[in-house]
Amino acid sequence: MRRRLVHRLPTPLRQHWKILAAFLTFVAVAVGVFGQARVRPYITGDATVIASDITENVAGSVDFFDTGSSHDVSIEYSQSDYDDMIAAYRDEGEKEWITADITIDGTLVTDVGVRLKGNSTLMGLRGTGGGLGGGPGGGQPRTSEGREPPAGMAMPEGGGAGGGMVALSADDPASLPLLISFDKYVSGRAYQGMTQLSVRPGSPVLNEAVALSLTAESGQPTQRYAYTRYSVNGSPAQTRLVLEHPDEGYANSLFDSDGVLYKADANSSFTYQGDDQTTYTDQFVQVNAEGSQDLQPIITFLKWLDGASDEQFDAELADRVDVDSFARYVATQNLLVNSDDMAGPGKNYYLWYDLGTKKISVVSWDLNLALSGNSDAGPHDSIGMGGGGRSGGGATPEGALGGGMPGGGMPGGEMPGGGMPGGGNALKERFLASAAFTGVYDDAYRDLYSQLFGSGRAVEILDEIAQTVPVSDGLSAEKLASDALTLRARLQTRTDALAANEVIVAG
Repeated sequence: MRRRLVHRLPTPLRQHWKILAAFLTFVAVAVGVFGQARVRPYITGDATVIASDITENVAGSVDFFDTGSSHDVSIEYSQSDYDDMIAAYRDEGEKEWITADITIDGTLVTDVGVRLKGNSTLMGLRGTGGGLGGGPGGGQPRTSEGREPPAGMAMPEGGGAGGGMVALSADDPASLPLLISFDKYVSGRAYQGMTQLSVRPGSPVLNEAVALSLTAESGQPTQRYAYTRYSVNGSPAQTRLVLEHPDEGYANSLFDSDGVLYKADANSSFTYQGDDQTTYTDQFVQVNAEGSQDLQPIITFLKWLDGASDEQFDAELADRVDVDSFARYVATQNLLVNSDDMAGPGKNYYLWYDLGTKKISVVSWDLNLALSGNSDAGPHDSIGMGGGGRSGGGATPEGALGGGMPGGGMPGGEMPGGGMPGGGNALKERFLASAAFTGVYDDAYRDLYSQLFGSGRAVEILDEIAQTVPVSDGLSAEKLASDALTLRARLQTRTDALAANEVIVAG
């Protein structure tokens, strides 16, 4: 990942470093004169500037995202707390926090918060008993949407190269996706500037790591990640992908300009529902700028989108959305064959509102289903859940990037394009349907294809990543090599399928 380290600093610090340096000098002198005083720095003067909430930053022994170092993460918590957490989710659908101790690369951090992470991925835990199969510890593999696969469908073991299928069991705590919070019970604490980390399920999930790296390679904002040897309460070590979770520091480091980051909830509706902000608080979570900004920019945009005619949409969209950035986002999701982007049933995206330009951009999130769809899908084909890549669904052809469902859909209700109920996004759909933006989208698609696939960079990135994945009790060197070989073939299939496409050839 090539994000400059300086971007981990909030924009105001980068812009006013001389003032900050003078202030820190004053603080150092004051502490020397007045003794061990606890001083919390604030930068004031601009309503968009946010005070630092980190008062204790655990340095750790090695940069967590250093791919040249091996990483180990172990978590310890009481069995009774864990049982209560599982029961709360199974019975009420609540993701309750429990207290744990975590050791990262030899550094112990006590009293952190952990809870289950995900929505559809966890649905199998709501069955009778502890396992996904409906009985205690059943561990029945499911799709990432929590549904049983149809008879005859291949299941990538442990998440494999293609993603989308994981085997979760309440009897195997190390198999479950978790959110780790360093400041849940100790206010102001962070680990290497991060307040939260996300443990992904499955192993080695090369598809998600490659998708994250390709997004970063294209210059678009994404999340950093690390492969770790991972254990819970002394369990055998598993290989797990751990991601930085978008927090306030992440939001303030995304762009050079000031802005507000909003996370879309999995149950959100990208529709105008009136001017009352409380209506949207369960649909969009504001990540940063609390107290100085609110949800109004999103409401204003949705109101315009709801009332705009096609002519108004074409003429005015560029005043409200960073069209070039959005075209690259949409093109990237198609290139990566991601069936669960902002238009997918999981509503996996963040919105960035730039306070300077007053425009919205989309930031990708949760790429676990990327590179697991139909490799033949063209730039203007819809990407359906389960492998469907044509506008009308259709069976997944030979050479698809992942095991598709018959008809390109998924059990439980098929929608046009092979999607899932609850999918769709008016902004994306209207953008792709508008002839006014076809050229912008096609240009972005050609550029990204050339940079990431036509150049062979996707395969190179896969090879680089595979070198950093640690083997463990749960992942053998042979399995890792096999998964890497499988994904390499799939990436090449995707590259070849697009090479003759009219959008690519037109450039």
